[in-house]
Amino acid sequence: MTDNRQPLMGMSADELRRVASSLGLPAFTGGQMAKWLYERHVADIDEMTNLSKAARQQLSEQFTVGAMAPAASQHSADGTVKYLFPVRTTTPKDGQPKYVETVFIPDGERATLCVSSQVGCKMGCRFCQTGRQGFEGQLTTADILNQIYSLPERDRLTNVVFMGQGEPMDNLSAVLSATRLLTASDGFGWSPKRITVSSVGVKSHLKRFLDESQCHVAVSMHSPLHEQRLSLMPAEKAMPIAATVELLKQYDFTHQRRCSFEYICFGGLNDSLRHGQEIVKLVKGLECRVNLIRFHAIPDADLPATDMARMEQLRDYLTSHGVFATIRASRGEDILAACGLLSTKLR
Repeated sequence: MTDNRQPLMGMSADELRRVASSLGLPAFTGGQMAKWLYERHVADIDEMTNLSKAARQQLSEQFTVGAMAPAASQHSADGTVKYLFPVRTTTPKDGQPKYVETVFIPDGERATLCVSSQVGCKMGCRFCQTGRQGFEGQLTTADILNQIYSLPERDRLTNVVFMGQGEPMDNLSAVLSATRLLTASDGFGWSPKRITVSSVGVKSHLKRFLDESQCHVAVSMHSPLHEQRLSLMPAEKAMPIAATVELLKQYDFTHQRRCSFEYICFGGLNDSLRHGQEIVKLVKGLECRVNLIRFHAIPDADLPATDMARMEQLRDYLTSHGVFATIRASRGEDILAACGLLSTKLR
């Protein structure tokens, strides 16, 4: 049976106060609910024990916490865990249950969660399995937060990256709502430094994100050359990487907020010193870093992987010319949890 009650998760403290008032409850009840949700992470309204039994009953008739446990999980030999979360999408194609994948990546004292923002993706990047699926629906704020809220390792998290399925800027209102709740004092209370939001570069939406959030930003570059990037990423047509970089240069990344570029290396395609030279020219004057990533092959993708020697050569060239560059270690490849391999199917 479908539960049509509205989730409280994803509502700000002000919205929760309005919910309380609409039910004839004291406004301060909204603040109490916020604490139960975002500090104590209750799974059921009945656990909100400083609300009267009558108030809890009244709330439960129209609302639910909205927590949904993972439907499945896979464990990698390197400690990475991939979870499949059920979601409530706002624009489902066929009325069937939808899922997204979320990846927990432990690394010593650091533990990162890679969350999704859409079911599928509209961007159509040639090297991404999610893009191959097409778009199936937007995640709600509750869907996004539930990947953190209902994560078994939630209390171990040090960082969250919006680098899972979907383009965050294509679902910006829900993403901004989620990051506000993560960083609000009456929400999760995190520092914006713990959150990175990625984008291929979406006109106007990226600017709004930069204006309204202090979270880190990561831009998918993958080539500094217009025609080549266009052949890899259709989004280059609407917002070329050069325009994206010019926009980023209007913001201050010299203090705690960080700007980075994701760069998947394809053998003999975008891993040459010429590409290094063009990257240096492109980002000149912008405080940033470049994360080099090994390509993880997906079915029917006619793209070659590079080797470590060429990645190291590119990294060393960038670093020696003033652009801080790193090679990101691949994690979870044996369970299809590495960059570009996520999908939405229950399996």
